Amino acid sequence: MNTVEVENVVKTFGDKVAVDKLSFSVAPGEIFGLIGPNGAGKTTTIKMVMDIIKPDSGEVTVLGEKMAEATKNKIGYMPEERGLYKKQRVLDVILYLATLKGMNQRAAEEKANNMLEQTGMLPHARKKIEELSRGMGQIIQFIVTTIHDPQLLILDEPFSGLDPVNTEASMKMVLDLRDQGKSVILSTHQMNQVEELCDRILMVNKGRAVLYGGLAEIKSKYRNNSILLEYQGELGEVTGVTEKRSHKGHIELFLDEKTSPQQLLERLMERGITVNRFEIATPPLHDIFIKVAGEHNE
Repeated sequence: MNTVEVENVVKTFGDKVAVDKLSFSVAPGEIFGLIGPNGAGKTTTIKMVMDIIKPDSGEVTVLGEKMAEATKNKIGYMPEERGLYKKQRVLDVILYLATLKGMNQRAAEEKANNMLEQTGMLPHARKKIEELSRGMGQIIQFIVTTIHDPQLLILDEPFSGLDPVNTEASMKMVLDLRDQGKSVILSTHQMNQVEELCDRILMVNKGRAVLYGGLAEIKSKYRNNSILLEYQGELGEVTGVTEKRSHKGHIELFLDEKTSPQQLLERLMERGITVNRFEIATPPLHDIFIKVAGEHNE
C-alpha cells in the first residue's frame, strides 16, 4: 500500500487554477522530491495532502484512507515558515507539541532528551527558542516534526538557511527516517539536495506534472550523447566525436547519432589511449529543471 495516493486532483482559487489534474503516489521507505518554480502549485498540493484545504475534485488518500484526526497524528509536517513559541524554553516546546500529537508526557520527555542528545542540542534544552541561532532553531523544529514517530514526513525547505554542518546533520536525519521505512515528501529549490536524497521526483509547473518518476530514469532521458573522459595519451581527432569540451580534470566528448559509447571506447583503445575514467554524462537536475521550466513557460 502506498503511503500517499493523489488522483486527478484539481484546485482553483477564483479564476486561477493552482493544481490541474495532478496525480502521484509516495511509497513507504521513499524520499519523494516535490519540485517546481515559485507559484507552481507545490504548497497547495502539500496543503491538500495535509487536508488543510480540500480539492475541488479528485481524491487524496493517506495511509490507505481519507484524512481523519487519527491519521493526522501519523504525519509530521515541517512548514517553510517555522512556528515555534519564541518565549518558551526548548524542552517545554518539544513536550507540549509532542503531547498534542498524542504522546504521553513520560514517553515524550524520554524521547525528547534522546533526540536533543543525538543532535548535540541537550545543553540548550533550558534556553528560550529566541536565544537559539537559526540553525539550532531548525534542528528543534525537526525534532518537533519527528518526535511522535510519524509514518509520513512532509518537509518544506528543511535545509533553508542552514550552514554546511547543520545541513549535513539534517540530511542524515532524513536518510535515517527513510531507512526506518518512513515516507518523506521533500519540497525544496536546492536541486543538489534533491539529487543526493530523493528516490523519485515530481516537478510541477502551472499546477501540472511536467516530470514524474525515478531520478536516474529522468536524468537518463535528458542526457546528452556525451562521455566524460580522463585519459593519458594523444587524443587527436576521433571518428564519431562532434565536439570536445574541456572541464577541470576531464574532457567531455559529444558523439554523433551513429556512434555508441562502446564504439568510442573501442576506438580509444585501438589508439593506445590509457583510459582512467569513462562515464556516460548525465546532466545535473538543476539543468533539467531550468530546461523543463523554460519549455513550459513559453
